[in-house]
Amino acid sequence: MSSIKIPKLLKIKDYITLIGTIVGIIALICAALGTRAIISLGFFLISISQGTDMIDGYIARKTNTVNEMGKELDSLSDSLTFGIAPAILTFQAFKTDTLFDIFLVVGSICFALGSILRLARFNLSEIKGYTGLPTPISALLLITFFYTNYFYAFARGGNSYPFLPISSFLVVFFMILIGWFNVTSYIHFNERDRTIYIGFFILAPLSPIFGIIGLSNPNFTVSIIVSIFFLVSFIIFLTFIIRGFFNKQKVEEKS
Repeated sequence: MSSIKIPKLLKIKDYITLIGTIVGIIALICAALGTRAIISLGFFLISISQGTDMIDGYIARKTNTVNEMGKELDSLSDSLTFGIAPAILTFQAFKTDTLFDIFLVVGSICFALGSILRLARFNLSEIKGYTGLPTPISALLLITFFYTNYFYAFARGGNSYPFLPISSFLVVFFMILIGWFNVTSYIHFNERDRTIYIGFFILAPLSPIFGIIGLSNPNFTVSIIVSIFFLVSFIIFLTFIIRGFFNKQKVEEKS
């Protein structure tokens, strides 16, 4: 297997996965640049990569081209685009340039490690469905939390207006909590859980659209409306996660 040329190992859906990987790398570069507008672009790119993640899975199922190479490639790509990149973007977005940033570092590490460990376990699992929170949902939670604060701050005073101080404390808590959601065995989602698809079909296209709005200097009213939209989305997805605990109980009762 090791002597086979890489292009022969790749299917069409694997090239879609690689596009998502490239987008994730660019998002990391946005995090390194560190300005709020560029960080917003980074989160915008992560939401784009969620679209490629949906597409490559759809193509794999329709063309029956699920392979081991693609499985490993998908996990490696997801660990970057939905684990490492969102964690670093979040740190850059909410850092305070004080000693408190140590807690942000801890939160970012917990979030990234949770995603990586969950993906590694997923490759070994033979159970149908999803144990632990899927990493695209993890990234989506951080995207919605960031844009809630981004548009609220923009409404108050533009790109240079600081986020609410409490947001930095909350984001540390949420990153650690989401990292635990990734690896816990107390959450289970069905293989064809409609909520996952509904959430992605709604937010996957809307997140980049609103990201573009954020780069186009929206007025106060538009900014507040978009901020509320993302806040509501964040709450809905937290509710969806809590529902996963009840799914776990149902699975145990059936077994």
